[in-house]
Amino acid sequence: MAAAVAARSLGKLKQQNVALFVCDLQERFRPVITGFPSVVDTARRMIRGASVLGLPVITTEQYPKALGSTVQELKDVLPADSPIVAKTLFSMLTPEVRELLKQKPAVSQVLLCGIEAHVCVLQTTLDLIESGFEVHILVDGTSSQRLHDRAIGLHRATQSGAFLVSSEMALFQLMENAKADRFKEISKLVQEPRMDSLGLPGITSAL
Repeated sequence: MAAAVAARSLGKLKQQNVALFVCDLQERFRPVITGFPSVVDTARRMIRGASVLGLPVITTEQYPKALGSTVQELKDVLPADSPIVAKTLFSMLTPEVRELLKQKPAVSQVLLCGIEAHVCVLQTTLDLIESGFEVHILVDGTSSQRLHDRAIGLHRATQSGAFLVSSEMALFQLMENAKADRFKEISKLVQEPRMDSLGLPGITSAL
């Protein structure tokens, strides 16, 4: 038990325990979210990585009737059996998503990306932690319309116990070993050209 608690507090990602959550990356938000192309690029890479590793992927859409559907770049790579859940709650942890998680009892850690950092991502984080899940927020896959909201949203999440990670950090942590199965496929993913740091100046000092 002590070893389990220690591993949890360290935030060591384990393939068999991880699900990927993709929060509200919808077409209507494209013009207004800072660094939106980079956020989508990261989410796309993580979905592809999750597919390679067999991780569950859950995507939500905030009031799609008014705000549109998930961007095509992500639809193109989502696994056929990956649910897209419509919601009006700001949190992703809707009754439907809770039921999906019950069907995957091994999942105890969530990799989370999407928008907005200070609203839906934060409220999802708090609900997940309150429900006993460990949350790892992908900082290169999370943003808001305003930079100060992004910064304070991520800071607030860490105050409640979330871990901040990059997509590359998370993928290599899931691998653990260069001799691991599927390592070459993951390595190719992280070597692909990308839009670093959401295109934001000083992002490392203003997470």
